[in-house]
Amino acid sequence: MNRPFRKFLLPFLFLCFCLFADAQKLSVTGYMQPQWQLGEETADLQVGTDKENDVREMYNRAGIRRGRIKFFYDDGNLASGGFQFNVIDKPGLKGAQVQIKELYLNVKSPLNKASSFQAGIFNRPFSFEVNYSTSELESPERARIITTLLPDECDLGGMFILTPSKGSPLDFITLQGGLFAGNGINPETDSRKDFIGQIVAEKPIGDMHVGLGFSYYNGGVYQTNRNVFTMGDGGFTFNNDVSNEGSYAKREYLGVDAQWYFNSLFGRTQLRGEYLWGTQPGNAFDSESPSRAALPSPEDTYIRPFSGGYVSLIHNIIHTPLSAVLKYEVYDPNTGVSGSDIGSLASFTGVADVMYTTLGAGFCWQMTPALKATLFYEMNRNETSSLLANNDYTKDYASDRKDNVLTVRVQYKF
Repeated sequence: MNRPFRKFLLPFLFLCFCLFADAQKLSVTGYMQPQWQLGEETADLQVGTDKENDVREMYNRAGIRRGRIKFFYDDGNLASGGFQFNVIDKPGLKGAQVQIKELYLNVKSPLNKASSFQAGIFNRPFSFEVNYSTSELESPERARIITTLLPDECDLGGMFILTPSKGSPLDFITLQGGLFAGNGINPETDSRKDFIGQIVAEKPIGDMHVGLGFSYYNGGVYQTNRNVFTMGDGGFTFNNDVSNEGSYAKREYLGVDAQWYFNSLFGRTQLRGEYLWGTQPGNAFDSESPSRAALPSPEDTYIRPFSGGYVSLIHNIIHTPLSAVLKYEVYDPNTGVSGSDIGSLASFTGVADVMYTTLGAGFCWQMTPALKATLFYEMNRNETSSLLANNDYTKDYASDRKDNVLTVRVQYKF
């Protein structure tokens, strides 16, 4: 953490405690996640620095995956607000850094206090896993498709949250939507606003709990030069019309999710899943969504049709603090090309169009209400093509990469 930020942070925290001495209105929560990871030779680990050499061998890292503290204040009437800090320690960073994760104001409707308007930096109203608390996740990370399309989970914007009054026949339905910057938790970098909306239905039915959701994202990504590649029949079509520069590439997602929780003689079982599809702008090397503090240097835009999702099965073993976890996920960044066709010069395709699948399994041990340990192993598989062979094994996609990961994590939550 740099010195100017420390000078701001400490007085701010002290001021918070002084101003909000009424503890009944102020809540302070947080958690920390120390972890150790062991990865195969081409694995991407979430803590520590990059691999120290180019030797084809397993390597390990230890670090703090996340450290968060959140202040939430509710005046007991119409207004409430939250301010959350996040300490991150990821490969590529020079030491741990502190960032603002959430900063928002919520104003309830004076008519029923169930509906509200929210503005600031907060979770996008899209996907179940985006809005599922990181501290409650049974797997170490969200699915690859979620972290690629919706990095940081949060975005800058404003939205309406519409919920019928309690006791209404439709009080199990929530509708939320609004306009967002589309750049994660970073400052806005263009004049375009993205629409994000979601409808969620949740209802207990006897010993079961059922949830359903539908999400929609309609936005755009700024095109920094005139070179645009649009996916056609088996390959990209190149267009370099002068009007492309400064325009916006289509960014559109649709998503459905479902959750089913039930109790049995063997314990509590949870089955959750999501499926997403749509259109995603990226560049020649990846399909990640914007999450940056400034527009990049001029680069070509690649617009890809994508699909993917995940299914999670979690079973809380009866009369024990243990939960068994099984998770399967898939992300196909380009559904218009596959297998040995990827990498041909005529198609303009490459490693950014490779599909990934992951099968993860592990255990969570809830030692105390505040302390949880996780042991999780991920078997990652990638689509292969002989046209993507490379003498550098870290860039070779002619065969399945050696990138499985074992994660051992302890979480303390307060």
